[in-house]
Amino acid sequence: MHKTVLAPAAVFSPIQGEQEPTLLWFQDVVKEYQGDGEAVHALNEVSLRLQAGQFVTVVGRSGCGKSTLLNLAGAMDFPTRGHVRLDGVATDSLNEAQLTSLRREKVGFVFQSFQLLHTLSVVENVEVPLLLAGQRNPRPKAMDRLAAVGLADLSHRMPHQLSGGQMQRVAIARALVHAPRIVLADEPTGNLDSATGASILQLLRQICDEQKTAILMATHSTEAAAVADAVIHMRDGRIVHS
Repeated sequence: MHKTVLAPAAVFSPIQGEQEPTLLWFQDVVKEYQGDGEAVHALNEVSLRLQAGQFVTVVGRSGCGKSTLLNLAGAMDFPTRGHVRLDGVATDSLNEAQLTSLRREKVGFVFQSFQLLHTLSVVENVEVPLLLAGQRNPRPKAMDRLAAVGLADLSHRMPHQLSGGQMQRVAIARALVHAPRIVLADEPTGNLDSATGASILQLLRQICDEQKTAILMATHSTEAAAVADAVIHMRDGRIVHS
């Protein structure tokens, strides 16, 4: 697979040859936090675009700004300066109700720790985003998503009855059940062995290719980055040359 390593000057533009719509756009984004009386730059002049059907990994050490980048991409936090546009909408222009709607309709989240609800069955966990959105009879959609990740036969089980790889597949099914435009994955293979992690990465790659879902994934792993179309390297809140 041809891979593009996105450098600071190149990351602002779509990958050459791509014609898909831009779903995520960071425009000169700065994110500051106050610590010990002075500003700490979690992100510093970050610009990037992510298109439909594009798989991009963000690579860097802990504290480099990866998680902050994902939080802003998912409208869970907002830039101090600059703008983040999600499917054409500036996230800092919306009220709380509009932000909730944007997240529920446009974004799916996959976490390192799975974050399944252990009092619910597998299929009930996958139904949660649909129930929060007010959909009636969510079971058929939830079962379809479980079938897509190969777990339809385990729909009745509880999370503690699953392996780590199976739990992550449930989490991916939950992230996709409402057909989001973009999936944000924060170290999705971090708690898995190498073989199971590789299968999860191939599943994400398949979802990206077949459904034109954009994927932005933060990772420490060079193996995880290998499945992506492009790699962003971060250091000290900036996008840097590798």
